[in-house]
Amino acid sequence: MPTFSAIIWFAVGIVMMRVIWKFGFGMLKSMTSTLPEPPPSGEMRRINVRYRCGVCGVEIRMVMAPDEDPPPPRHCLEDMDLVAPVE
Repeated sequence: MPTFSAIIWFAVGIVMMRVIWKFGFGMLKSMTSTLPEPPPSGEMRRINVRYRCGVCGVEIRMVMAPDEDPPPPRHCLEDMDLVAPVE
């Protein structure tokens, strides 16, 4: 006859198996879903781009733009330089 601790270990194993099973199928399902359609032209999109002025050193962060690759803004009558992300 199994002991009480063996029954507990068996139950914990069954619960862990179920969690891992659900997590694995969830990951597989998320990889097969299609990407959403891009927004129509002229609608603002979320971006995260930083620019720095080469003359005075002012930095700005652009978070919304009408397209994915917006032209750089101007400061001190010159185009600002794109700042590469730290990551």
